Amino acid sequence: MNKEPMAFENEEENDNTNPLTALQAVQGYLAKGEELAFMQILFSSSATIRRGNFGLSRKEVEKLLDITGDDEAFDSFLKRVNAAVSRYFQVIYDERRNQVVALMRVPAKQARNVLSKESLAILMFIFYHQEVLQNEYTLFSQLIQSFGHESLQVTRKIQANLDPLKKIGAIENYEAGSNEDAYQLTAIGVHLFSDSYLRRYTEFSQSNQLHMDDVLRFFKRYNLNGGVTDDSLED
Repeated sequence: MNKEPMAFENEEENDNTNPLTALQAVQGYLAKGEELAFMQILFSSSATIRRGNFGLSRKEVEKLLDITGDDEAFDSFLKRVNAAVSRYFQVIYDERRNQVVALMRVPAKQARNVLSKESLAILMFIFYHQEVLQNEYTLFSQLIQSFGHESLQVTRKIQANLDPLKKIGAIENYEAGSNEDAYQLTAIGVHLFSDSYLRRYTEFSQSNQLHMDDVLRFFKRYNLNGGVTDDSLED
């Protein structure tokens, strides 16, 4: 099964329309070369096609577009792609990881068919540990400590729920300089949760309505890449 990178979205914003119809709008926004570059990004973002190496580097995208070193042209390309396909896809550039990836928008309810609630909980913990607390990586022992005492059963269960996160490209193994397993978020993992999903998650955990700006600051997310924000996630 080909698992595309996902972004968890508002249930009501997704209907039964075929997502492929969104691609027909690309021609109205992009030149032929830009359209081919987008398709390359979409193709390379597949968890089946490029295991452990998702998306393209900025240098690869610039080469496809013939715009080496042109920040304005690169940003314009991302904005126009997202304007054309934002209902079903989002193309993001993660500068820290130097990855340009395409994420398919998936309703939270549908995402549960791909990731179990345990996998989602582990991903949220890693997301918080690295994006909010600014740790470079997360050790397996930290997951054990947070989700249960160390035992063979717990160890196997956590490992089993880490595997789907690796398969969809949300996390990758990290060489931490020790014998212990460690994990790091990828560009996909960082952007897997939409802003509105994070808002609902945080409001639920604190039993308090929050302003979106406060949520974005908390998660150190500033939407510098022209991403589409939805303020009304329902799950």
